[in-house]
Amino acid sequence: MRPALVLGASGFIGSHLLKNLADSGRASIGVSSSMSQNWRTTALELEPLRVARDMGQLHSLLDRERPEVIFNLAAFGSYENQIDVSRTIAANLSLTVALADWAADNGAALIQAGSSSEYGLNSNAPGEESARPRPNSLYAVTKLGASLWLEHMCRSTRLQAVTLRLYSVYGPLEDPGRLIPTLIRKGQEGELPPLADASISRDFVFVDDVVQSFLRAEERVGGEARGRTLNICTGVKTTMAALASLVRDEFGIRERPSFGTFGRHWDLEDWVGDPTLAEEVLKWKSTTSLTAGFKKTRSLYELPQFAGALRAAILEPAQETVSIVVACYRDEAAIPHLHQQVQDTFEGLTYNFELIFVNDGSPDNTLQVIEQLSRADSRVIGITHSRNFGSQAAFLSGMKVSSGDYVCLMDGDLQDPPAVIPRMLTAIEAGADVVFGERVGRDAPWVMQLLYKLFYRIFSRLSSFSVPRDAGDFSLMRRNVVTHLAAMPERGLFIRAQRAYIGFTQVGVPYHRPERMFGRSTNNFRQNLGWASKGLIASSRIPLTFLTGIGLVISVVALALIALQVVLTLFVPNIAPAGLATVSILILGVGGFTILCMSIIGLYVGRILDEVQGRPTFIRRSVTRNGTTIDQGA
Repeated sequence: MRPALVLGASGFIGSHLLKNLADSGRASIGVSSSMSQNWRTTALELEPLRVARDMGQLHSLLDRERPEVIFNLAAFGSYENQIDVSRTIAANLSLTVALADWAADNGAALIQAGSSSEYGLNSNAPGEESARPRPNSLYAVTKLGASLWLEHMCRSTRLQAVTLRLYSVYGPLEDPGRLIPTLIRKGQEGELPPLADASISRDFVFVDDVVQSFLRAEERVGGEARGRTLNICTGVKTTMAALASLVRDEFGIRERPSFGTFGRHWDLEDWVGDPTLAEEVLKWKSTTSLTAGFKKTRSLYELPQFAGALRAAILEPAQETVSIVVACYRDEAAIPHLHQQVQDTFEGLTYNFELIFVNDGSPDNTLQVIEQLSRADSRVIGITHSRNFGSQAAFLSGMKVSSGDYVCLMDGDLQDPPAVIPRMLTAIEAGADVVFGERVGRDAPWVMQLLYKLFYRIFSRLSSFSVPRDAGDFSLMRRNVVTHLAAMPERGLFIRAQRAYIGFTQVGVPYHRPERMFGRSTNNFRQNLGWASKGLIASSRIPLTFLTGIGLVISVVALALIALQVVLTLFVPNIAPAGLATVSILILGVGGFTILCMSIIGLYVGRILDEVQGRPTFIRRSVTRNGTTIDQGA
């Protein structure tokens, strides 16, 4: 059976909807754009949410799970501090357009959370949903655009969709800064917070009733509701004065309320809806009065898990997440130790983590080890490639799945110690965008140490941009850097060079690189030499410039020698150079140099061939979450 998918499942309404679906025994998947906002899912005892930070990750999730219905409650811009224009447009409009396209092509229903703010200046009980919207904020404009687009798609394609314009939804686990949670919190303390003007009115609708409207919309999306936009409201106008009276009665507060001006610049005096069409089309009606809903919300907040969740949301800042991407090849024995070291490292940190092991075609039992860890720890994710594509492809594959605010790249052989991560985070907190591990020493034969240092210095000198010395792949990057890095189209990956090319503020954290704990290194001298040439070709044109200069010098010398030969032959024939040996040496010397030049040019031509062929950098065979491995070819 195809599941239901809830976008915005870490939000207020989305978490309640997901809880309802889970309690009914229905297959359902909750999706969030961040791992940080998990206090609601904890309070409601929900399964861990899937994370999709961008449309690429969301499309992969949709193609893999193929939901029969998508409940889209993702939104941005309704709060005063949410002022990012591009993000508002992306979350409210672009996302809806993409979801509509996918749903139309794959036979899925789409239930869209609209907003009463779409009415804007016409917000005081519009006679019907077809009343002219007059949006007065970017948020309202984008939500209205999404509603109109779904109407168009339902007319022009097979899409089955309905938009629910939500009014003032309240209930347990609403954002703690909102009106109802603030009134309950202050009421428990025996006082009232300052309120907006006493005559301002709102249409309050309880969250459980709203959840039922989404379920009714799904039932009827293929019929009369298809392509419609419906008001989800009570039709009851509640003024601030009436709300204050309710709170005083509920908590026995004698203090008289203090009324003043109201908050957001786009708020209007009266904001009430007409639920008639929703009652007719969905056979839905709000059944919870404001008094009953307020009492239920208060009683739930007195339960330990709800009170703790609200307290955590108020007092504890949302923890940021570090995605650790580990490239694994023949690291079966090291992976459990790495997992334990990461856990120990983050115990003393105020950050969450997700651990992404990329099994790059290992011939050992790496996949089985990752499955066991993922079954025991939901923060562990596994990716298995169809064959060995190399560590650079493994890092890119993991970055594209990662969802954290920061991404850390490290090898799976424990040569990149997790204990260095706290120092990297300290540098990030100080303002760095990229923190790379600077190898000040390594457990290796002195010859190899010398060759590594020599390479990094030649590499740094020849690159056309600044490249840190002694810096490998081990690094911690902000999300914006990772986004730019993952978007680079080139297939000849050399991440340490591409990371340096991106720029931003980059600092190094010195560390000693230990020997491999288990087994032997999978790199030999020939492979290391290939790495060196690959890095130089990827980041510098100086070898070609050098050849041009040498070629010019040789040409000038050759012309000079020809001229000298002619002069000597004409005027001093007895001392003119002669003999097979001289000619042979010149031919062999020039011929050898020509072959060298051709080989260097060939490296660049080979790189051009790789880019022109356009083959995928990697192919995923499967993805492992919560101990379950899903074949990506299915």
